[in-house]
Amino acid sequence: MAKINTQHSYPGMHRLSIRTTDEDIERIENGYIRLSRFVVSVRSWATRHLHHEDQRPDSFLERIRGPEFIEVSSRQSNIRSFLGIREQPGGVNSHWPLAKFNVNYSNNTNEDKKEEKKEVKEEKKEEKKEEKKEEKKEEKKEEKKDDKKDDKKKEEKKKEIFVIDPSSNIYYNWLTIIAAPVFYNWCMLVCRACFDELQVDHIKLWLFLDYGSDIIYVLDMFVRFRTGFLEQGLLVQDEKKLRDHYTKMLQFKLDVLSLVPTDLAYLKLGLNYPELRFNRLLRISRLFEFFDRTETRTNYPNMFRIGNLVLYILIIIHWNACIYFAISKVIGFGTDSWVYPNTSIPEYARLSRKYIYSLYWSTLTLTTIGETPPPVKDEEYLFVVIDFLVGVLIFATIVGNVGSMISNMNASRAEFQAKVDSIKQYMHFRKVTKDLEARVIKWFDYLWTNKKTVDEKEVLKNLPDKLKAEIAINVHLDTLKKVRIFQDCEAGLLIELVLKLKPTVFSPGDYICKKGDIGREMYIIKEGKLAVVADDGVTQFVVLSDGSYFGEISILNIKGSKSGNRRTANIRSIGYSDLFCLSKDDLMEALTEYPEAKKALEEKGRQILMKDNLIDEEAAKAGADPKDLEEKIEKLETALDTLQTRFARLLAEYSSSQQKVKQRLARVETRVKKYGSGTLSVGEAEAEKPEEEKKQ
Repeated sequence: MAKINTQHSYPGMHRLSIRTTDEDIERIENGYIRLSRFVVSVRSWATRHLHHEDQRPDSFLERIRGPEFIEVSSRQSNIRSFLGIREQPGGVNSHWPLAKFNVNYSNNTNEDKKEEKKEVKEEKKEEKKEEKKEEKKEEKKEEKKDDKKDDKKKEEKKKEIFVIDPSSNIYYNWLTIIAAPVFYNWCMLVCRACFDELQVDHIKLWLFLDYGSDIIYVLDMFVRFRTGFLEQGLLVQDEKKLRDHYTKMLQFKLDVLSLVPTDLAYLKLGLNYPELRFNRLLRISRLFEFFDRTETRTNYPNMFRIGNLVLYILIIIHWNACIYFAISKVIGFGTDSWVYPNTSIPEYARLSRKYIYSLYWSTLTLTTIGETPPPVKDEEYLFVVIDFLVGVLIFATIVGNVGSMISNMNASRAEFQAKVDSIKQYMHFRKVTKDLEARVIKWFDYLWTNKKTVDEKEVLKNLPDKLKAEIAINVHLDTLKKVRIFQDCEAGLLIELVLKLKPTVFSPGDYICKKGDIGREMYIIKEGKLAVVADDGVTQFVVLSDGSYFGEISILNIKGSKSGNRRTANIRSIGYSDLFCLSKDDLMEALTEYPEAKKALEEKGRQILMKDNLIDEEAAKAGADPKDLEEKIEKLETALDTLQTRFARLLAEYSSSQQKVKQRLARVETRVKKYGSGTLSVGEAEAEKPEEEKKQ
């Protein structure tokens, strides 16, 4: 083996002397030398850069990455020591630059290679450890973010407070509570301010009621702050939004004014001045809100409106009576014939007489019914004039509201009576027999007495389809499920059919269907009893009661049925019967959207007919019924006719619009020819309009 002498180094101008004994060995050595030079160059580049980074005392990476960067630099120093870089004292490396390239790779043993592999493995392990550390740090950061999100969610949950829904029973019950002190203040404050005896004799009671009502007023403000409102159809439950919504309202200012402690003036003026609490009257909106919500909740809205109107009138008369007594007190009792009589007379000194006399005078004045003593002084005249004007408004309000309420109460009766009268006139004009006329009138009487005159479609027409369906399901679904063929149907089909059920009422002796009639409807008995009778109409085979049904097979139009669509029995009403009717057209219209349900219904009907031996299997296996094909062709023809009419209408509109466009283009061409390419002046254009109109 050739040996590279690393003990002696030469200047850069001389070449290294290498002794060789064999050419192959020389080639191998040259390859090792090239490889060693490449490795050393890479090593020198790495050491130069790392050495440059080590010289920077406070690098950005060191501040950000911390110990990781230091580990990298230490690992690079280990690599340098492993590759054999040694800093010789006295600058040997600087004087002998080629010495550091003279590495004896030819004498490397297997142990050196193993050590190199171990070092590489250790480096990989360290890199993996660093990656794991970085992953752990990222996971910790993500956990911190998740914790922050959870904290935010918890804070949001904390912000969600108890909110009162304005449409709930809790809110209505609170309105009932707050309406009581408001009504108390509106009735008693003015009375106590005008009648001194009432205030003085019961001072403890008034103080208790006054401050009790103040406490309820304060609680009402808290309720207002927690009363929700709808935003984009959802109830707002954010405390800040609720607070801002209430504070921006005019009612908030009135509520604050109604709680201003003006009664602190009692300390200076005394307790006999209840007019200091007149600011409590500003909470009257709560009373109006209570009346409005009660009107929507009550089952007798017309009666409530009448009572509410009478209450308003009584309060106005009450206030007018108190003001009359106060004016009489200021002018002087008994000074003239208009004011209240002198209180020195024992009969007029009683509190009850004072109030009743004033109330009587106020009622006569405002209703303009009786005669009152004429005024004497100017202020008396002015007050009477104002009273007369208010009285005229009250009288007009009473007449108008009571008249409309009575007409609303009798609207259904008047409409029903108009129908009865028109039918009576028709029967009289057509000379219908008395027996049949009596039956018709009895039938109408039965409808009115049993409250079955309501047209369901007319009543429910203003509701959305979903609410209509829910009401119909609530009323009719259980009845429809009793029919065998509809028991396992889809929920959507049942809802469609429920909306198409029509209530009908039959009077005693009426035939619902006769044997041999074409079946176009099926019936479900809601109330009453029906009898399956013989052809004579007397012999009864079976009696059908509530929940029974018939005619379901005839409306399915099943192929091979021996009876076809004909009725197979006579059914007659024993008394008044209330039935639900489902027509064949309505059923087929609903089944067009449910083809699978249609097949299932037909199969169920076919099984029922097979059990009763009422089906012809050969006819059932045969092709489509020609009658059905004819019906389908007729429907297609009608649809084609409608399309043709629509197309003709559209074509006519198109041709008319095209003609108008042509006329406009002709006008533009004439103008261009007449005036050239320049624009027309306003005066010339206006002058041309009458000429064009004349031509047209």
